[in-house]
Parts: sequence; structure tokens; C-alpha cells
Amino acid sequence: MPTGTRPGPRAPGRPGMLPPPFPEKLPPKAEPGKPLYTRKPPQRQRPVLDKREQEGERKLHPTRQRPGAGRSSAAAVIAPPEPRPPREVTITEGITIRELAEKLDVRAKELLKNLLDRGVFASINQALDVPTATTLAESFSGVVSVVSLEEEMVLEVAKEETKESLKPRPPVVTVMGHVDHGKTSLLDAIREADVAAGEAGGITQHIGAYKVVVNDRAVVFVDTPGHEAFTRMRARGAKVTDIVVLVVAADDGVMPQTKEAIDHARAAKVPIIVAINKIDKPEAQLERVKRQLTENSLMPAEWGGDTEFVEVSAKKKQGIGKLLETILLVADLRELKANPDAPATGTVLESRVDKGRGPVATILIQNGTLNSGDFFICGSVFGKVRAMFDDRGRVVNDAPPSTPVEVLGLQGVPDAGDLFQVTDEAKARHIVEYRQGKQRDAAMARISGSRITLDQLHEQLKAGDVKELGIVIKGDVQGSVEVLSEMLPKLSTDQVKLKIIGSGVGAVTENDVLLASASGAIVIAFGVRPDRKALDLAQQEHVDIRTHTIIYEVSDELKKAMEGLLEPVVTETYLGRAEVRNTFRVKGAGTIAGCYVVDGILKRDAQVRVLRDGAVIYTSKLNSLKRFKDDASEVRTGFECGAGVANFNDVKVGDILECFSVSKMSAAEAAGQGGGSAGKK
Repeated sequence: MPTGTRPGPRAPGRPGMLPPPFPEKLPPKAEPGKPLYTRKPPQRQRPVLDKREQEGERKLHPTRQRPGAGRSSAAAVIAPPEPRPPREVTITEGITIRELAEKLDVRAKELLKNLLDRGVFASINQALDVPTATTLAESFSGVVSVVSLEEEMVLEVAKEETKESLKPRPPVVTVMGHVDHGKTSLLDAIREADVAAGEAGGITQHIGAYKVVVNDRAVVFVDTPGHEAFTRMRARGAKVTDIVVLVVAADDGVMPQTKEAIDHARAAKVPIIVAINKIDKPEAQLERVKRQLTENSLMPAEWGGDTEFVEVSAKKKQGIGKLLETILLVADLRELKANPDAPATGTVLESRVDKGRGPVATILIQNGTLNSGDFFICGSVFGKVRAMFDDRGRVVNDAPPSTPVEVLGLQGVPDAGDLFQVTDEAKARHIVEYRQGKQRDAAMARISGSRITLDQLHEQLKAGDVKELGIVIKGDVQGSVEVLSEMLPKLSTDQVKLKIIGSGVGAVTENDVLLASASGAIVIAFGVRPDRKALDLAQQEHVDIRTHTIIYEVSDELKKAMEGLLEPVVTETYLGRAEVRNTFRVKGAGTIAGCYVVDGILKRDAQVRVLRDGAVIYTSKLNSLKRFKDDASEVRTGFECGAGVANFNDVKVGDILECFSVSKMSAAEAAGQGGGSAGKK
């Protein structure tokens, strides 16, 4: 053992060590059939999932109960939740979950849980589409009515309106009728201005809105086009009006657009005042016009009907005062009122892109007052009123009800006919983003829908090859672009299909030319001109830019262009034939056939067939024709001549030279000649 260490205790069981002492108290012996130790009481189990859901709240931890509580008494029966009473809610496009929860008077987390159960992950500020929002509201006993943002604002304003807040407003009068019946000239006589002289071709192609003061009372006039292509513009004019003045020329009577204007006015349920114009003309027939209008359910008041008839002459300014008195009388009977203190609402009559001012919209305020600096929404365009101009170009700071104004400050060009609504900036931006997203989705769906399947391809191949003419439309105002986009595809035929590949408002730009170049299209510039760079690029890319200012000239020119796209009809005219009686070899000219003209004439440079034993062995043209030693332009029946066939020297005696001419004409000309010949037969 090393030095300096103490010996430790002996290990138990080693030799020389005493056994351990006995414990003072031994554990009791277990009785037969009983465990040695008592078991601990089991812990209280967590409630099962079904029970937690019945309690109405998910419990993450079990709750402790007081000792003895609930042991002696029976378990409490949990009553089912009471059904929610039905609740009427209005849903707008792009409504968020937060807004829907406020309308349903439920917690937003309950809506989120409902969506999560359907596999939809959403945040509280996420916009919902209308079907999803409708289904979600109905699951919480909501009675849903779907309205647009503009309609919802109108409903909210209507709830707060009182009789004291409604003030009289000027009437809105729409002048309608057939083309060239004197609508704009009549309006000029009322305004004492010259507008018709500024219209291309003397016909109205835009909607013009003007405010006129009559006997210290304001009247708003809306002028609509009369050409047949502007049906949608006339319908738009009828929707915003209080009174329709139907202009009928005394020398022309009721025409197709006159009947159409009557239908639009009846659909809008507005009273009609008939103005029989051009009574100063010697060929005017007033009674015939009244009789024709009576056949269209417009009975004159003097004949016992309920329609006011006024005889006017816009050129001589006759009957203008009586017409204005009649308009004011009908307006007084309608008791037109509006709330000038409400947020402004209205309708976009027309829109365009101004080179110096950007997007400009002509808006008719129908309720409320529009002020400079207001945020607004019209369709899928957001804006802030930067400046306003009246119908005479003067700057105005506010626009009360029934006032037409030009508004600057739009972020884009709205569609004509869109509703105009003043609202707060955040809500307007949110709705515009949602609507623009929907428009992008719809555009993508159209693009993907244009792809064809093999079955569709087979059907197209069976139908035959169809020529396609692409068109890029640029116009001065949105209404004209809209009309051309509808009118031009209707000119398509079985052989030529017109396809609109692009449209927009403003001057023709380089992008328009590149689009037309890539798709082999032409550019229709209506009321606008291409800028210098676009013109140079069009010459480089050989893109055809057609500028027009009158609507029916566009359709006429396109019809002619479509005729050029059709395969030309080749017609062959028989001239004559000659018999080869001898052949000569001429140095430098090849084989010359000595011929005798049997029938008709032979012409130099005309087409010729070489017939041998009744079969065509070569087709070319006569490059030389001589009588003796002199050149001849033609040789008639019964004369001999020497003829040379271009690029053919194998002429033999007995061959027949058949001379003919070939002419090409358009399909329309051929059809006209065919119809004429058929008629003669």
C-alpha cells in the first residue's frame, strides 16, 4: 500500500467484514389479493374533439374543476346554437372579408374559418369575387343582393335624402332623329352658334352636350348622331335624358333611324316632343309626316293624342321659341329634382385623348355637385378632378346637377356610357384594381380561347381557305372607336373575314404600326393623324394607314379592299387560230411558222397555244408577227403571215396556233357582269 493513504472500509461481502445491520422497521407484508402499494388516482383526461366543438370554443388546455363539483349532479346538457335571423346585405364587386363581416355582424375570424374549411386561404383584407362572397354570406343567413359600387353609393345617398334636400334641377333634353334631318342645325339655332359647319361631312359623329339659358332657366341639350352605325350612342343618349326631341324633316318623313329613336325613347320611358323641321322648303308635307308618326303611335295633341308637335325651321329660326316653351312645360310637369349636397354621380357621354391634356371625359352630372379635387371612379378608371371646363371651354370650379363638363385628371380613357361616381381615394383605388384585374383575366381567357383544337382545324380545312384582313382602329373619341369596332366585322363575307386586332383613342403611334406590320393589318385612323415617326415607320414597314373623317367612307373603302383580297377572276377571250403550212429557220430568231389565219385574228404579244392532233403541247405568247417582210400588229382571217412562238422552236407543219387574251377582274366585277349577262339571257 502506498505511504500516506488511509485504508478505506472493506467492501461488503469481503472476508473479515461484518454483515449490515437489520432495519429497525420491516415493510408490512402484503395481504393476499391486494397490491403492495396503492396506485395513484388517474389524471383527468382532456376533452375529446367532439365535446370541445360542442362547447363552441376550442380549448387548448383542460380546465380544473373544484373538488366535488359535478360529481353528485348530472352532466349539464349543452344546448345547440340558436339559428341566426336572416339579414339583408348588399355585396359589391371586390368586397373584402372585413367589410363583409361588418355587414353580416359576425367576427371576421368566423368567415376566415369558413373559407379555411373550404380550402380557401385568405387574409382579412383580401377581395372576394361575387360568387364566393354570395355563398359565404348565405352560409351566415345573409339575404344577398349584388350591386355595383356606383349603385351602392346611390342607395346610401337615397336613404339620407329628405324632401328639404331635394332642389329643382334643369331638364336634360336629347335631340334625336334620322341623319341629315337637321338635329345639329336646330341645336345651333337654339344655341345661336355654328356647330354643324365643324362636323365632318356635315353629320354628327360624337355626342355633344350643351347648356342653354331660356327665360332665366337652364336647359341641357344632348345631340346624338343619326347615322345607322351609331345605334349605341343614341341608346346612351336616351338613358341620360329627361325629354326627347324627335326631329323629323318635313320633306323626308319618317325614316329607319327615326323609328329606332322612337324605340330608344320608349325603352327609356321618357316623353317625346316632335319637332317637324325644314317647314320652309316648298316640298314640305306636314300632314304626311303627322300621319306617318301616328302610324308609329305618336298621335299629335291637336288630333286628340298626348304628343306635342312643334313646326320649326332651323335655317329661318322659325318656331324656336314655341319649342323651348314646350320643353319647359313638359319639364315642369315631371318635377325634376336632385340633391346638390350629395357626392356627385353622372354618366360618361364621351372620352378621348387630348395631345396636350391627356385623357379627357365629357361627363353629365345627374346628382350631387362635382368639385375640383374630388376623387372619382368611372368604370375601371380612377381619377382626381384636376380641372373642369363647361361646354363653351370656360374653367369652372364646381358642377351642380344637370351640368355637362369636361373633366381632366383621369388615369386612363373610360368607356362611353360608364357611370361616374365620387368616392374616397382608398375605396376607389381598391375597386379599380379589382376591375382591372378582372379585365386582364377576361383578355387572357379570350386569347386562350382563340386556340383551336384538331377537330376545329379539320372543320376549317373542310370549309376552305378564308382570307383574313386585320384592322387596327385609332379614333379621336372612344365612341367612334366603339362604333367602328362593332360595324367593321359585320362587313365580313364568306371569303374574307375582317378581324379587329387592336383599337384605341389618340393619334397613330409607332406601336400601332408595329402591331399592324406583325399581323399584316391595315390601320384605320378616324379623325386622327399619324405622328411623324409613325408615318416614317409605316413607309419602312409598308403598312397602309388610311385616314378618314366620315363613317360611311370607311365601310365603302373596306368593301373595295376586301374585293382586292378575293382571288381575282381570270377570264380568257378567244381571238383566232391559224394553221401552220410551212416552217423556216431564221438565224437569231429560231423557227418561224408560215401560217394561214383560219379564224379570227392573230395579235402580236397575245397568248398562244400550240395544238398538235387536238392536244395542247405548249402555251406561250407570239413574240413576232410579220406580213412578208413588214412587222404587223395583227393579221386577220384569210391572210398569210409568219409567226414566232416565244421559247418554242419545235413547230411542225399541220400544227394549229390558237391565239387568246387573258384578263383579270375583281370578284365583285365578275359577279356584276355575270348578273348582267344572266339578266340579258
